[in-house]
Amino acid sequence: MTVDALPRQSERDTAAPGGLGRRQVHAVAACYFVASFAALGLPPYLTAILPRLGDQDGRWAGVLYIVPTVFSALGAPIWGRLADRYGRKRLLLRAQLGLAVSFLLAGAADSLPAFTLALVLQGFLGGTFAATNGYLAAALDGARLSRALTLMQGSARAALVAAPILVGVLSPWIDPHRQYLLMAVLPLTAAVFLTLLPEPGRPGAKATAVAEAASEPDPGPALGPVPDSASADEPTSRTPLRVLYGLEFAFVFATIISFPYLIALAEERLPGVSGTTTGVLFALPHLCYLAFAARTHTAFLHRPHTGIAIGFGFVALGLAGHAVADSLPAFVAVRLLLGAGLTLGLVCLSVLAAEACRGRAPGRLFGSLEFVSKGGAVAAGAVAALVNGRFGATSPVLVGTAAALLAAVAATALSSHSRQRWSRT
Repeated sequence: MTVDALPRQSERDTAAPGGLGRRQVHAVAACYFVASFAALGLPPYLTAILPRLGDQDGRWAGVLYIVPTVFSALGAPIWGRLADRYGRKRLLLRAQLGLAVSFLLAGAADSLPAFTLALVLQGFLGGTFAATNGYLAAALDGARLSRALTLMQGSARAALVAAPILVGVLSPWIDPHRQYLLMAVLPLTAAVFLTLLPEPGRPGAKATAVAEAASEPDPGPALGPVPDSASADEPTSRTPLRVLYGLEFAFVFATIISFPYLIALAEERLPGVSGTTTGVLFALPHLCYLAFAARTHTAFLHRPHTGIAIGFGFVALGLAGHAVADSLPAFVAVRLLLGAGLTLGLVCLSVLAAEACRGRAPGRLFGSLEFVSKGGAVAAGAVAALVNGRFGATSPVLVGTAAALLAAVAATALSSHSRQRWSRT
């Protein structure tokens, strides 16, 4: 993974008391990678798993694909608040162990209801993304936090690319259903390593202070002088939570809506294309993130609103291109455009989330952000299924194009408003 998430001055791995050093953040990223690896590698094989559980045609695959997402969204705000109250490390360990238990149950399930229950538990007991980000936000702030969040996204992208490939390689020897038992080792291993990491800060005292701040009305963007506690290189504006949540939902919706039917679209436009080629096309935007996220963070650290607006624009161009691409070079080009938008959007959302953490309980914030993000993913999947069934494989990318264009206009207006306010201060 090429995403470099921490400043060079932290090379000696020094950290303030209760904080995290460079190596510790990388250890957290590695633990998140293995958890994501297990959670992301097996769902694409549901159509191969379900016939062994009584669903001969795999007709429940689409529903079961989003079951963990739905219950992760429902559980994230609850676990986030508990993390602020009882400690982020404790709740992060809970998330890893919850994944391990759910994978064991899924691998041992011998009926469709039992397997479905295991996926429900995977979503509700898991939630490693919100738990990991809450843990980091309790120990880091400003640019160091946004870089760490960028690294966590890199871990997820790397897992999304590598995990399905490994599951496919193992399939001739181990049935994908029974691979859940094997994958349970990964979050268990992550939990062991996490026990060696410190509890960031003093959760009880800090949670009380930030919870009081979080209970106050959001003041909206504040572009006055940088507070003394802020680092010199962090952005000086703070996006209202409702705007952050709106951008998160729109971005997830616009990018995810093209995923479920991408392979079908590629096979329709490129007759005879190999599975390997379609897999590479699927992975290209995520590979773009891994290659360019660190540089993008440096370039847009002080102007995340501009970055997110440009990101939505690239997403719109990329998705619109999917609707007309009819050759392999054209598909590669539009996937790279989408990758540019994905990279800009995810990095700038990390910067905005790091800003929003100042003075707020991180568990509660990232739990809510996870709820919004998963909501966007579920909405994208539902809309994609609906329009694909009625209008064909091109329709999801057209809906995504429209959503990205509207969000780009809104983000551009927000960026312009932020610059105007800064010029008056």
